Amino acid sequence: MSKLLELLDVRAGQGTDSWIGAASGPAGKRAYGGQFVAQSLAAAVRTVGEDRPPTNMHLQFLRGGEAGDDVEYSVARVFDGRTASARRVDSRQGDRLLTTATVSFATALAGPQHGRRPQLPQDPETLPQTGPAGPAPSMPLDELDIRIADDGVGDAFVRRFWWRATVALPDNPLLHTLLAAYVTDVYMIDPALQVHGHSMRARTHRSGTTDSSIWFHRPVRADEWNLLETVSPAAARGRGVVTGSLIRADGVIAATVTQEGLIADRA
Repeated sequence: MSKLLELLDVRAGQGTDSWIGAASGPAGKRAYGGQFVAQSLAAAVRTVGEDRPPTNMHLQFLRGGEAGDDVEYSVARVFDGRTASARRVDSRQGDRLLTTATVSFATALAGPQHGRRPQLPQDPETLPQTGPAGPAPSMPLDELDIRIADDGVGDAFVRRFWWRATVALPDNPLLHTLLAAYVTDVYMIDPALQVHGHSMRARTHRSGTTDSSIWFHRPVRADEWNLLETVSPAAARGRGVVTGSLIRADGVIAATVTQEGLIADRA
């Protein structure tokens, strides 16, 4: 079984609506934030019917996690209505609360639709394989093809992050959504530093995600090329905000992503 699929296959814990997520990497390394996003979503999904896929998710990072340890996820069934559901998910390692999230689900309804890019900026196949834009996080990078093509400087900086899974994936739309949620945290806060000529790779500042939000619009295929295009509209008080669109290879916007992160000067 691939490491990516293992990480997203949460198993039942000891209590009601308790789930266990597999460890992401070697002991002594900081856990990758996207693991908490995807595993929190995977745990919440286990408590909702298949007729209502996720519509949005908001997660706060409270403490860093240990990559070598499993994570326990506790799901609270906040609301179940005729067409919508809401869940709260807390993650812990031992007695340490690491993240807290809210997830909304809803059945699909008829209504106006928009959100398509008429032309994508480049063909990812023509770009070199780059990997993430910072020190390798505790994630199976050998199962992902990542190609970064940045554009502009200062306030005009745009991060174009192409990615796809390189392992065989089952034809399960929810799994592909989980993989998209997992990947979108790969140094997404970096553009807030890039606006000022810095980067997470250079480690010139204390940096890391503090809050992540995703709105799911349409299905996505994680084994096909997807573009995460992000910019940073504002930063102050040692925090920066980055907003982005997850765009499929056919130009359809599959999700909207926003993150707040720490970008503080080192003492």
